[in-house]
Amino acid sequence: MTEKEKMLAGLQFDPADPALRAMRNACYALLDQLNRISNSDKPARARILQQLCGAVGRNINIKSMFQCDYGSNIFIGDDVFINYNCVFSDCGRITIGDRTLIGPQVGIYAVNHPLDAAERATGRETGIGVTIGADCWIGGHATINPGVTLGDRVVVASGAVVTHSFPDDVLIGGVPARVLR
Repeated sequence: MTEKEKMLAGLQFDPADPALRAMRNACYALLDQLNRISNSDKPARARILQQLCGAVGRNINIKSMFQCDYGSNIFIGDDVFINYNCVFSDCGRITIGDRTLIGPQVGIYAVNHPLDAAERATGRETGIGVTIGADCWIGGHATINPGVTLGDRVVVASGAVVTHSFPDDVLIGGVPARVLR
């Protein structure tokens, strides 16, 4: 099994693998292009996002600066807005449903590192997917941790740290996030 196959299967993998390094370098080149294009030039930005992401829907708008690791593990639905300075660590699959709004400086982290210091020193990682449903609103500075699934119409308060999954139709907030209503 290749390191990429391990990464996509949610197994521990070596990010120093030359094939994965090449994938990240290609991603960084596309991000450099994207982040140099004016936010007002939506057609040019959409062309790059089509190359960068695993899939993008109609009418998506991702503002610069945007950062990710691979891009190819990001799947975005229709009518999605992602505000300034977001970081998506996409070692695992990141799926964002239709009509979702993501505020500025949101971090979505679909990667984990070993808790044991000696094991962590090996540099190995594990990709653990994140799924965000349709019609969600993620407030600015929120953090979505590995393995989280948010149902449809979930609202995440600004600054929340989401460490576990939540069902449809809830407002969550806090550190760690909990249901507010």
